[in-house]
Amino acid sequence: MTESDAEVEGEDVEEQRMPLIDHLIELRKRLFYSLIALLITFMICFYFANPIFDFLVAPLAELWEGEEERRLIYTALHEKFFTNIKVAFFAALFCAFPLIAGQVWFFVAPGLYKNEKGTFLPFLVVTPLLFLLGASMVYYVVMPVAWQFFASFQQFGVEGTLPIELVPKVGEYLSLVMRLIFAFGISFELPVLITLMAKAGLATSDGLKGKRRYAIVLAFVVAAVLTPPDPLSQIGLAVPIIVLYEISIICARMVEKKREKEDAAQEV
Repeated sequence: MTESDAEVEGEDVEEQRMPLIDHLIELRKRLFYSLIALLITFMICFYFANPIFDFLVAPLAELWEGEEERRLIYTALHEKFFTNIKVAFFAALFCAFPLIAGQVWFFVAPGLYKNEKGTFLPFLVVTPLLFLLGASMVYYVVMPVAWQFFASFQQFGVEGTLPIELVPKVGEYLSLVMRLIFAFGISFELPVLITLMAKAGLATSDGLKGKRRYAIVLAFVVAAVLTPPDPLSQIGLAVPIIVLYEISIICARMVEKKREKEDAAQEV
């Protein structure tokens, strides 16, 4: 290799290295902005942690309306404090997601073609909406029914027996609620995932139709793993997953039709 060739190769390496450094700097900036947004949102949510927790407890409070002796407890000195931290963190993630998603978009968009931007941006908008839909369903539909089911196992004391009363702990209650919210919220992202797979050519509508029976079985398995061990919560999650799977088949078919039209236009 001559000296001139070495110099040219060195320039090529430098040209490739600088864009990589620029990308890393841009990534660091977007991560920093996302972290600042999450931190500020967390501090605000921590101030309102008690009202947020009261909102999450509302389905149980409505079930026990009129029973003034009902209460939630905590048995460790630090339990309520850490419960408030968890409440603030979960709420901050939810509230800061649009800002974080915006930073993701600002980082990714410059490297996308115009048609790719038109494909990626709608998914960035639809994702939080579907998660909110799943969270709303579990809060307004599943939780009231599930709480009534669990509370029905209480026993009143009669002669010779002791009463069995439900006295939930704040930490355990929050863990159960967030587990349900995340299970339903993530499950409602199924159409987004399958549509992206269809756009990438990893899934087809015919293939999804052929695996429908397996998808139904898998929906109940996932519901059994992600939800508490009661049939109402499991059915409440499995049925929407099955419906979303059918919607995903329609979305995959729409992607295929659009691709067919684009291919036909290119041939002409």
